[in-house]
Amino acid sequence: MRKYILSLDSGTTSNRAILFDHEGKIAGISQKEFRQIFPLAGWVEHNAEEIWESQVSAIKQLFDDTGLMPAEISGIGITNQRETTVVWDRETGRAIHNAIVWQDRRTAAYCNELIRGGMEDSIKEKTGLVIDAYFSASKIRWILVHVEGAREKANEGRLAFGTIDSWLVWKLTAGKIHITDVSNASRTMLYNIHSLEWDKDLLELFGIPESMLPEVGSSSEIFGHTDPDLFGTEIPIAGIAGDQQAALFGQACMEKGMAKNTYGTGCFVVMNTGEEAISSKNKLLTTIAWKIDGKVSYALEGSIFVAGALVQWLRDKLKIIKTSTEVEKLAGKVENNGGVFFVPAFVGLGAPYWDPYATGTIIGINRDTSDAHIARAALEAIALRTLDVIRTMEEDSGVDIKELRVDGGAAVNNLLMQIQSDLLQKNVIRPSITETTALGAAYLAGLATGFWGGIEEIRNQWKEDAVFKPERDKDSVEKLICNWAIALERSRNWKPAE
Repeated sequence: MRKYILSLDSGTTSNRAILFDHEGKIAGISQKEFRQIFPLAGWVEHNAEEIWESQVSAIKQLFDDTGLMPAEISGIGITNQRETTVVWDRETGRAIHNAIVWQDRRTAAYCNELIRGGMEDSIKEKTGLVIDAYFSASKIRWILVHVEGAREKANEGRLAFGTIDSWLVWKLTAGKIHITDVSNASRTMLYNIHSLEWDKDLLELFGIPESMLPEVGSSSEIFGHTDPDLFGTEIPIAGIAGDQQAALFGQACMEKGMAKNTYGTGCFVVMNTGEEAISSKNKLLTTIAWKIDGKVSYALEGSIFVAGALVQWLRDKLKIIKTSTEVEKLAGKVENNGGVFFVPAFVGLGAPYWDPYATGTIIGINRDTSDAHIARAALEAIALRTLDVIRTMEEDSGVDIKELRVDGGAAVNNLLMQIQSDLLQKNVIRPSITETTALGAAYLAGLATGFWGGIEEIRNQWKEDAVFKPERDKDSVEKLICNWAIALERSRNWKPAE
């Protein structure tokens, strides 16, 4: 009866339910978008109830579309937008404030206070992270400070915190289970990635009661079962991983030195560093990749806040394209960027710069500049930001990344992938299944339920779809990179007069 794994991919703009068969192929997919809420400049929120409702709606739609019986599902794997923060009332099961999204910058000034207070080295040593508004800790603190009555309820043990995986598990189990996995915990800036426990000193620093926090499990185990009233039967919840770690697993990057880049709303370059937690000298993040059968694997990560969101901006704000897929055709009308460079620092710059005051910049415009030049500069910007991170990653690790495996929505853009290969001077490989984030969560769940026999069986399922090889000469590539560095510097530390 147990023929499939159900993967729940809770992203930044939508929730998806994806069904995988034993060969790792997609047997059905359903997607539901939810609102993006922008209360103030630099603030990004989601309604937590809408996240839940859209996710369960996607699951039920998938059942309807495929005629699937819930009893045919071996297990559920969950992968999620990470640092996004939900705080809810344990008694009512309802969030006390909108979820504060990973992109949100409202706590940047507070984070700078921590840096000025000399906390940077201590936090990095324990968590592998740089101090930034990106992570969950300062978001939790903001909610406790600004939501009326929140501090008192938290001190009384009446509030729960979770990243989106925890929120979904809580709702799927009707409030019976409050849990996360090590990969998500490692993104909160509250979890010691070496001792594998919530850090009491950091909890005290941020003023967060430990009673708010979920239990931390591995990435592949049976955490519990769905409430039978939801789908008419209990289904094991058996895999949890943050989206980028799940994508690394789905790309079969299971050996030290293997790397992938996911081109989603943002770009996230992750390299497997094996059992060694490599401390970055260049502001990359040291993070937990996953924990399976008691063994922890680590990774280096570079987070690029704006990638696919840049193409959406061309569509929704500049209106030079009607659909995101049109950007490839438009950019392909010109052979080069015409001297135009686009720095997509809409919400500051992530790795390796970590500049919350950088601003989006288009530079090099002249009277001959066309919409095609701007479109090409936008694609180059995504690839150039990726280059920034990969060069830094190689320097930190001492490992020459041989190839880059790619996935995410923008990975289907052949022009972008060719630009990426030219800039890296490495092969860029797109797999036959680009839904690697959801696939990684499915694999983790399937390992726990015995749906797949082991890592080697999963590794053998990975197959390439296309290989992009460098075509552009190195001299012209280096010139492009040099000019990009100048444009990037012009965007840094922008502080307009108030």
